[in-house]
Amino acid sequence: MGPQASDRTCPVVTRLAPSPTGLLHLGHARSFALAWLHARSRGGRVVARIEDLDRERCKAALVDACLRDIAWLGLDWDGEPRVQSRSLEPYERACNELLARGHAYACTCTRAEIAALSAPHADDGEQRYLGTCRGRFASPDAARASTGRDSGLRLAVHPGPLVVHDELCGECSFDVAAEVGDFLIRRRDRAIAYQLAVVVDDALDGVTDVVRGDDLLPSAARQILLQRALGLPTPRYWHLPLVTDEHGARLSKRRGDIGLSQLRERGVDPRTVVAWIARSAGLERGPRPAAADLLAGFDLRALPRAPAALSSADLAALVP
Repeated sequence: MGPQASDRTCPVVTRLAPSPTGLLHLGHARSFALAWLHARSRGGRVVARIEDLDRERCKAALVDACLRDIAWLGLDWDGEPRVQSRSLEPYERACNELLARGHAYACTCTRAEIAALSAPHADDGEQRYLGTCRGRFASPDAARASTGRDSGLRLAVHPGPLVVHDELCGECSFDVAAEVGDFLIRRRDRAIAYQLAVVVDDALDGVTDVVRGDDLLPSAARQILLQRALGLPTPRYWHLPLVTDEHGARLSKRRGDIGLSQLRERGVDPRTVVAWIARSAGLERGPRPAAADLLAGFDLRALPRAPAALSSADLAALVP
């Protein structure tokens, strides 16, 4: 048996899942607030998760900062936050199950070898894997014995389109085999890949609704493939238009866009941030509403479909 979903009788269970790779910015604030409003306005649950499996980029010192920033906005969650790095056993169990069912296989290819054989995917620079190791080894141990290398694990992806139903974006078709090929679920250093980890955690937490930025819409197709291979339920997906600056570029941790912790440390009233989020979502609840003031009548389906532009005037109003 794979990871089991928790009690799903609650009408809506969503999650706030920051990654401690940098400071949370206003785009994160908007996504988290809308996810929280979606659940709480329906009497639902909110779980918190720290997605810290990227050993190269995640910083332990930012874990508490992420949670403080979310709480500063007036958002709460149920139970203790799940910190992915503290409990790897469910992910390993899922990997073993996928191997046993023939859905995954060992791969000893290096990044350089893959890059030499494949052109990057046009949208994000990701290399398409051509299936070099599919059917090559009977097991990870056999791969090690044959090549002297440690192996990663890849999900065997069948060709053809997969339709993702999104509550905001509608029916979206992706051909994962053509776009990225058989994708990693565990790296050669045994680090668990994002796609597998979120599928396992969503099932363990009984998540019914995933509310996040629409840059992650292509990931939904891969996650649905994993859900089906593990016999897990598929949540409802709500992919939100991103927050952009006045030039149309999306906000980014790497680019150094102003972080929530910086606003908090400057003494900014969090209700001014909530007010901007409300305006961007088509809600008008006064000049400085608390997050709870937005609950009455909230409907995520009424969210404007255009990106949420953060103008210089908006920033000037936020930053003293």
